[in-house]
Amino acid sequence: MSIPPPPGPQQPQDPWQPPHQPHPQDPAYPQGPAYPQGPGSPQGPASPQGPGSPQGPAYPQGSPGPQNPYGAPPYQPWAQGYRPFNRPAPVNGVAVGALVLGLMCFFPGAGLVLGLIALRQIRRRQERGRGMAVAGAVLSGTGLALWVLAIAGGVPADVWAGFKDAARGDGSAYSLRTGECFDAPGGSLEGETYDVDEVPCAGEHDGEVFAAFTMKGYGSYPGDGKVTDVADARCYALRYGYAMDAWAVPDDVDVYYLTPTRQSWALGDRGVTCVFGNTDERGSLTGSLRNDGSRLNADQIAYLHAVNVENKVLDTQPVDTPDDDLDASREWAGRLSAALTEEAGLLRRHAWPAAAKQPVADAAEDVRAAQKEWARAARATDPDTFYEHYGRAMARSATDNSVAARKALGLDSTPPADAEGDRGGDGGGGGGELEV
Repeated sequence: MSIPPPPGPQQPQDPWQPPHQPHPQDPAYPQGPAYPQGPGSPQGPASPQGPGSPQGPAYPQGSPGPQNPYGAPPYQPWAQGYRPFNRPAPVNGVAVGALVLGLMCFFPGAGLVLGLIALRQIRRRQERGRGMAVAGAVLSGTGLALWVLAIAGGVPADVWAGFKDAARGDGSAYSLRTGECFDAPGGSLEGETYDVDEVPCAGEHDGEVFAAFTMKGYGSYPGDGKVTDVADARCYALRYGYAMDAWAVPDDVDVYYLTPTRQSWALGDRGVTCVFGNTDERGSLTGSLRNDGSRLNADQIAYLHAVNVENKVLDTQPVDTPDDDLDASREWAGRLSAALTEEAGLLRRHAWPAAAKQPVADAAEDVRAAQKEWARAARATDPDTFYEHYGRAMARSATDNSVAARKALGLDSTPPADAEGDRGGDGGGGGGELEV
């Protein structure tokens, strides 16, 4: 704000006092009819200059100004910086945003930057809000320092784990643990859900948790499609750690998963929960599907470990047919050939019980024969040739030798309903569970 000029012939000594009245003999005195001075006369004292008085037009120095019938001197212009009404300066909006982010602590870096920007704008624009800007910057700076320390110490995962633990007992989907069974709202395992009801696995239920993992290596949310792709691949592979005997999984059971949303990702959620559910939305499960190392003997585990090497690769069958993408099918067949080579070696090296030794050896021969056909399919130069060796390889799957070996080991001996190698509905008897 500039300072008013010093008093002079045209300026009052005090902006709140009447201006100096020139003597009638003074040449600058305006000419006009004279009137007596007094309370009742038309001419009164000139209005004092000050913030509360009206502003009149300015005239060149020495000019008599406009003539008025009362001969009063014209009003002087207000000095620069004075206004008729003294309105308060506006509040800086960036300062408000900095304070909000500082209090919420969700984005401490952003709150700190906004606080610094607000302080600069306030100084330049003569706005209000400096206290809010300072408070937001301080709170955000403190929050940022705590986040840095937390990341260095690996605390974010613990914080999110604590968040999920706090939700336990409240029917939250975050509270699910491996081996637990639950009912979902409306009985559907598709779409978005949060509230679930934990129920005993012995009775009817909508889902059974068989695995969980954390998505690592991603900063910002990778998108719904990427999250689904990761969940699909990992959950199908992880099911063999919980339900090792794929033949014991009913044909109407499929793999589902609970994944982070964009909103929960922003809060640190990276967890994916893998679930068994019925392929019929109106259907349900009864009893636990768990058959793992805690419920199987060493020989059963050795056999299932060998055949699941093949099953995990079968789960990765390309979506496109050989007619649409022959290269993808050939690459898959090559990986199957390598998996069956490993499977045959595991079956031959284990010391099986006497009753299972010959049945398992016969099953291993079937594996070796199927491996040769998959190797030929991997070298196919056209779709017809690929289909020819594909069919021969699948004919050696789920043979009588496999059934005999399973019976000798005390495992489920009923082949899955779908033994054609196509994952189809991805249920318990789909192609992903085929074995020899």
